[in-house]
Amino acid sequence: MSTEESLSRAEELLARLEAARGELDRLAEIEGGSPDRALEILAELSELAKSVEEELERAKRSAEADADKP
Repeated sequence: MSTEESLSRAEELLARLEAARGELDRLAEIEGGSPDRALEILAELSELAKSVEEELERAKRSAEADADKP
C-alpha cells in the first residue's frame, strides 16, 4: 500500500472516529442514555484509534522506503 493510500485510509478512519465520538456525546446528553450503547461506542473508538495508528505506521514505513530508493 502506498503512502498516499495509507494516509487516505487513516483520514477515513479518523472521520469514522469523529462520528462515533459525536454519537457518544449525543448519547451522554440524553437523560437515561443507554450505558450498554456507550460501552459499545467506547469499544468502537478504541478499535478505530488502533486502526488509525496502524495506518499511520504503514504510511511512515512506506515513506521511509520511498526515501531510501535511489
